[in-house]
Amino acid sequence: NIICSIVFGDRFDYEDKKFLDLIDWIEENNRLQTNVQVQLYNFFPTAMDYLPGPHKQLIENFERVDKFTTDIIKEHQKTLDPTCPRDFIDAFLNKMEQEKGNDDTKFTVETLSRTTLDLFLAGTGTTSLTLRFAMLILHKYPEITGNGNSLKLFNRLWD
Repeated sequence: NIICSIVFGDRFDYEDKKFLDLIDWIEENNRLQTNVQVQLYNFFPTAMDYLPGPHKQLIENFERVDKFTTDIIKEHQKTLDPTCPRDFIDAFLNKMEQEKGNDDTKFTVETLSRTTLDLFLAGTGTTSLTLRFAMLILHKYPEITGNGNSLKLFNRLWD
């Protein structure tokens, strides 16, 4: 939700169906990326397009996440106030307007969509992974919790 606030300018309720679907798609894609067929798709996309497998679900989930961000961008375009940017998307849209006459600009709706998606995926992925590993470490070494012994934990991890 912190990433959502920065990128989308809004937090989602933790029971929001759209938000929960988004998280599910991202988590499923994280699981699917370790599959051999998905990895083969990275090397042989044209050949794999004709074969069934989990790579099809990965693509479908990515398209859903992309539509989610694209819909938010479209809503921002309708409600944009250039004098009062609400978030990253508004700042990018303002820059797009400034670059309007420049044929070589990289500030396009497609770039905004991809950048927004990258920020969101990178922010959620690294944060959740870090928290998961922290929980695993705390579970494995319960004696370090609450004793101010975090330095012992780091020493153990580096040994």
